[in-house]
Amino acid sequence: MHDSVKSEGALARRSLLGGLGALVALSGESAARAEEPAPAGGPLSNVPIVLPKTEFAYEAKVELDQGFLKIGKGPLGERTLVPITGGKFAGPKIQGTVLSGGADRQLVREDGALLLNALYEMKTDDGAILTVNNRALVTKGADGSPYAFSQMDIIAPVGPHDWLNHRVFVGNFVFQPGKPWVLIRAYSLI
Repeated sequence: MHDSVKSEGALARRSLLGGLGALVALSGESAARAEEPAPAGGPLSNVPIVLPKTEFAYEAKVELDQGFLKIGKGPLGERTLVPITGGKFAGPKIQGTVLSGGADRQLVREDGALLLNALYEMKTDDGAILTVNNRALVTKGADGSPYAFSQMDIIAPVGPHDWLNHRVFVGNFVFQPGKPWVLIRAYSLI
């Protein structure tokens, strides 16, 4: 039995090394391109740029308490806490409610840009609790139009929604001062 375990370990190591060798051979062409001089004003290499694609994950209408709490000015700007009171979300694979109890921590920087860090939970229709940490930047684009994008970490329990634990999410949103909600669209990078 000891010899068979030893032989299985050697076979696994050979398979791993063989797979790594194939990967190195495949990347050799990319490495050769990377060593070629890059065109002026472009990327540092000649390796083709492949832009990430996105897939719509869900849209959430997150309800906000209008009695927000001004925390005061800190070294980076004015701080405010906005309680999350509920809401709904829906997408092709999930839907449910936004739970009350979370909050959106807002920081207005000296240059006028708004940094948001919302931490809250959402409950799917089948009872799974998702934790969302949504960090956003709201400012003006080069043409003066609003720029409002976020990076989202979503943690789901193991089970039917485990796919959320294996994706990078980005979002955009509509935030209207004076409205008791914010509309958030989440996209998975694929």
